[in-house]
Amino acid sequence: MKHFIGLDVSVKETSVCIVDETGKICREVKVVSHSDDLLAVLKDPTLNIERVGLEAGPLSQWLFEGLACTGLPVICIETRHVKAFLKAQPNKTDRNDARGIAQMMRVNLYRPVHVKTLTSQKQRALLTARKLLQGKAIAIENDIRGLLRNFGLKVGVVGTVKFEERICELVEGMPDLEEIMEPLLAARRKLRAEFARLHQKVLAIARNDATCRRLMTVPGVGPVVALTYTATIDIPQRFRNSKAVGPILGLTPKLDESGESKRVGGISLCGDSMMRTLLYEAAQTLMTRVTKWSWLKAWAMNVAKRRGMRKAIVALARRLASSCCLIWNRRRSSAIAVSGDRPRNVARRPMSRR
Repeated sequence: MKHFIGLDVSVKETSVCIVDETGKICREVKVVSHSDDLLAVLKDPTLNIERVGLEAGPLSQWLFEGLACTGLPVICIETRHVKAFLKAQPNKTDRNDARGIAQMMRVNLYRPVHVKTLTSQKQRALLTARKLLQGKAIAIENDIRGLLRNFGLKVGVVGTVKFEERICELVEGMPDLEEIMEPLLAARRKLRAEFARLHQKVLAIARNDATCRRLMTVPGVGPVVALTYTATIDIPQRFRNSKAVGPILGLTPKLDESGESKRVGGISLCGDSMMRTLLYEAAQTLMTRVTKWSWLKAWAMNVAKRRGMRKAIVALARRLASSCCLIWNRRRSSAIAVSGDRPRNVARRPMSRR
């Protein structure tokens, strides 16, 4: 008889539920959230394990690797799908969640999630740490501006390099404010230095990676966007075509249809928020700051004439995502020419020249 297992993972303990093919619960237990402790339960010779399911989460990738390397048929399932399935239960407990996941495995009602490779996970950790340091430094700068504004001292428009010089100029002759600003400026200085170190590491990785160099041939795509894209997509062959990347990153409108009402709202905002933000910033930069014209910019400008600038930027971000996936799959070093030539199979609408 086949057995199906559901794992509800938390930081300290994991609830395990084992059911047979008729839905009868065979065993329920709680173990420490570690692959060795889980294997001690799952490697029972009396079990004929068909599927093992666990919900996507912070520990899922680590536990997935630990269980999959032993040959277990483990599947990582989507969080929102699990939430919708378990919503019918009146009481939400770890035990009931493990039961629900086990039943999902039994009836084959689940949506698998791609578990990234170790290289992509390390790159993602680097990019997240870089973004964290950058955000903390900007937060300190904004707090400094707010503190000085209470005394009528306006920092004004100043760049990152001359920010500290401007602050020292404003508080000169005010010993109390100088004593307050010094620790804040020292913390900002340290954050900026560590951010620069991680940023240089990102640039070095993108420079030495052939895929990132190919992606950077797309107008508007730089080393940070290229490395984030490779770390997010990981394996482009898992998409049936390049157009499927946009919905995965939440760059397509969501539809709310019920009866005779049909409403098309904004973008779904599902998927990776960091990648979506970087693609939007790249599209905005390409349309507003890059002076050199390309087929992508011309296409986006035509969209802006019909639908407005905001929708054109979102459409361009979605097209950047699909174009990068197309280049990656084809393994061509210069699929999109920076000179503005239009690929035959990417843009199907004639572009206006300016």
